[in-house]
Amino acid sequence: MCGIVGAIADRDVVPVLIEGLKRLEYRGYDSAGIAVVDGDGASASVRRVRRTGRVAEMEAAAQAEKFVARLGIGHTRWATHGGVTECNAHPHISHDELALVHNGIIENHEEQRERLRALGYAFESQTDTEVIAHLIHHYRSRGTSLVVAVQQAVRELKGAYAIAVVDKRDPSRMAAARMGCPLLVGLGEGEHFVASDVSAIVSATRRVIFLEEGDTAELTRDHVQVFDADGQPVEREVHVSDVSLASLELGPYRHFMQKEIHEQPRAVADTIEAVIDNQGFSPALFGDDAGSVLRDVEAVQILACGTSYYAGLTARYWIEAIAGVPCAVDIASEYRYRDVVANPKQLVVTISQSGETLDTMEALKYAKSLGQQRTLSICNVPESAIPRASKLVYYTRAGAEIGVASTKAFTTQLVALFTLTCTLARLRGRLSDEQEAAYLEALRQLPGSIQHALNLEPQIVAWSERFAPKHHALFLGRGMHYPIALEGALKLKEISYIHAEAYPAGELKHGPLALVDAEMPVVVIAPNDALLEKVKSNIQEVRARGGEMYVFADADSHFGESDQVNVIRTPRHVGVLSPVVHSIPVQLLAYHAALARGTDVDKPRNLAKSVTVE
Repeated sequence: MCGIVGAIADRDVVPVLIEGLKRLEYRGYDSAGIAVVDGDGASASVRRVRRTGRVAEMEAAAQAEKFVARLGIGHTRWATHGGVTECNAHPHISHDELALVHNGIIENHEEQRERLRALGYAFESQTDTEVIAHLIHHYRSRGTSLVVAVQQAVRELKGAYAIAVVDKRDPSRMAAARMGCPLLVGLGEGEHFVASDVSAIVSATRRVIFLEEGDTAELTRDHVQVFDADGQPVEREVHVSDVSLASLELGPYRHFMQKEIHEQPRAVADTIEAVIDNQGFSPALFGDDAGSVLRDVEAVQILACGTSYYAGLTARYWIEAIAGVPCAVDIASEYRYRDVVANPKQLVVTISQSGETLDTMEALKYAKSLGQQRTLSICNVPESAIPRASKLVYYTRAGAEIGVASTKAFTTQLVALFTLTCTLARLRGRLSDEQEAAYLEALRQLPGSIQHALNLEPQIVAWSERFAPKHHALFLGRGMHYPIALEGALKLKEISYIHAEAYPAGELKHGPLALVDAEMPVVVIAPNDALLEKVKSNIQEVRARGGEMYVFADADSHFGESDQVNVIRTPRHVGVLSPVVHSIPVQLLAYHAALARGTDVDKPRNLAKSVTVE
């Protein structure tokens, strides 16, 4: 959830660190800081600046103090251990000699804290991170090199970490390590970098090494050496990132969320490109071994969190109805802690925008430990941890998503899951040539249908102004549109801070109806499908209690507007892919309601983009 950037070069790295932290702001944070090694030899010193609030405040302080250095590390923190204070912000320093930044959570920090206090170390923060700094300093003081001290220290840590460390006693190098949290090394000419996300260093280099579980690394200006969990030198593959600077810039939009909402026709088109080019649904879309993995699948288990979980809930309707395969959907953080009845012929599908979501990664490890080796990752970030741990992968190709509230990642996940559904159906003999052709044509038409939904924005803006003063909202849907109601409520909560809940419309009379009055707007997802008449009956229940409804319908749904019923119609019903199209209006409603309330749309309070802690 936090962000790391570090650099060692023959030039001033302070601008690199600050720019990197700005590019990591989208991950969510509440404080920021940098530490640099200033000078050489006996005159070297560690200088640090930290601030709660935005990176810009820390940047101003660094400029005022004239920070210049060729070696440094930076961090954006999202508070876990200890409150949002300057003394809890990173980097943390041990004995004015060693500085460290850390993502993750150290589970045995209290035990280590007592041990280090007995050794004479004093603590100035409430964080688990300060334990790591002092522990590395302890081993470093025995005369070992920095990277060896890091290796010795991390062997005593329990939990998850990505760390970068500098030491004034050796200003010619930096050390890094990872376990359970993402960390990569960037390769330059006469300069090298570390970062938790390639976006932090993309302006300096596109050549990166993704550190693997248990890896440590030593960086100098001219050399990078990676060591495995046993401390043995290893060669890791060098990747060339395709993240573009343009995707990290706002362009003509007010917020990244707005930009990403409007990028969905392109994102969906890119995600289905391989399917269209293939002219059909083939196991090869999921990897070289996909045919043998998918052919005799008996069930599907989907594991995900947040928005990705709602994508999985939608897919359950498709997988069972179209492919005829039983499908279970679990919140990853719950699955990993319950006793699971394993089935080696079950396909375990993990969904994660970042590919680094800790709960989802741990749930995947748990599923594999039970002998479930048929694994598929649906992810937006190539070479991230979850795809690397999965046998099969489908990349969503949404491009960089900066806004904390997911939009284009969600709709492209739905498209990927529909592709999986049709592939399973074809392998099981449940997809005729005619039906396959119809689904392919529906996918071809989908980007255009999304654009038509985006064209409804002016009408949704008018609705959002009426939503903005409200304190609560209810979202209703039925069948495969119930998860879209859940997603709409989540989006409204995330960025406007309006309390919102979602229910299957049939559950309205079993409790939620007690909440309905003139001050509780009710949003209804009501496409023209088999459940439309049932939804209309539910709407009458709301009208009878004086509630005001906002209905997202289709052109042929035949809803009549009144003082209590407001209707916006998408141009046409798109059949089985309707959940993708109906995601757009609820995203726009949340975005414009947040604008009207004046909240920080891209960086909602208390939330982070990449959730790499439990």
